[in-house]
Amino acid sequence: MLFFLISCVSFLFLSKSLSLKSLPSWLSDMRLFFLWFWRNLLSLLVTSLKTTIISIDNPERMSLRKKLVSSTRVEHVEEMNYEMSVLDLPELVLESILGRLSPSGLCSMAAVCSSMRDRCRSDYLWERHMSEKWGKVVGKAAYREWQWHIAAKKNFALDRSKSNSITRSLSCVWPLTWFKSKLENSNKPKSSLPADSIMSWYLSLETGNFWFPAQVYNREHGHVGFMLSCYDAELSYDSRTDTFHARYPPHGRRTIVIEEGVEWDRIRAPAIDTLPHDLHVSDCLHDLHPGDHIEIQWRRNKEFPYGWWYGIVGHLEHCDGNERHCLCHSSDTVVLEFNQYTHGSRWRQTFVSRKDHREEGSEADGFYGGIRKLYAADEISMWKRLWPTEVLE
Repeated sequence: MLFFLISCVSFLFLSKSLSLKSLPSWLSDMRLFFLWFWRNLLSLLVTSLKTTIISIDNPERMSLRKKLVSSTRVEHVEEMNYEMSVLDLPELVLESILGRLSPSGLCSMAAVCSSMRDRCRSDYLWERHMSEKWGKVVGKAAYREWQWHIAAKKNFALDRSKSNSITRSLSCVWPLTWFKSKLENSNKPKSSLPADSIMSWYLSLETGNFWFPAQVYNREHGHVGFMLSCYDAELSYDSRTDTFHARYPPHGRRTIVIEEGVEWDRIRAPAIDTLPHDLHVSDCLHDLHPGDHIEIQWRRNKEFPYGWWYGIVGHLEHCDGNERHCLCHSSDTVVLEFNQYTHGSRWRQTFVSRKDHREEGSEADGFYGGIRKLYAADEISMWKRLWPTEVLE
């Protein structure tokens, strides 16, 4: 390389010693072209020589440079191929997003991966949905029924496991292949939803698979015989119509009665924890004054369950209704009025003892049971909203 460089430089020096006048014109042009060519070639050779010298003097520097360039390219490719996952979000941000999802949205997110499944099934996320949709119709009685339902499912699973252990013992006697197939089908790993989770309870209510105890206003589509009453029933939700099926318990000669199309505003959670056939112990008798709103148990005969009927505390016959002179609240007798019935009707008015009230009545007029005083304005307004358009006989 060095010999070639020296030869080129020598040629240039010799060319300068020649007189331009002694040469033809075309040869002069050729000489200028060669001068330009050899000058650029010389510059290229000098640059190449410098690079070679540097690489010989400091090989580690050159290798480091190559590594940096290579790593930069790899990082750039990784950044281009990397896609951010929802699991990469900060914990509080992810919880906030999941907390704003609807029940169907949580179910969809739970199917993404195992990590999202555990998060979306947490009771913390489902408590709000449970309260917002079912809080007004599901009470303590429904929750107690749900606990019994869970216990029954666990007992069934326990009996099934015992049956599998017996099957394993019998497999020593009977053909092994038949028992192996049965055990494999019954013992397949499943990522099932925990039965005692709030999500499981919510979905059981939403799908209508769980019949829960509640109370229905004006049962049997507002039958005149049940106007302004509220009876216990078992309910199942129908998501297609956004209504309920109500199943009333049998009484007397009547079989189970099922009412369809029961709307949300006709349902309430039981106000007190008293079974339909049990007498409620009244604790408000000494606090009853004329004008107070009450609910009282009533049933047609001893075989019937109680229903809760709406009424108002009235004045005694000898009282003129003047608040300044009224002494009805100090009397041992309490007047109860059911103003949905016309004057003169046997259902219009009844009397109960303030001191030793028990179930009172007869087979002709029915039996009156316990009394509860209404304090909440929403309870009172609910009864007024259900008031019949015509006076009952």
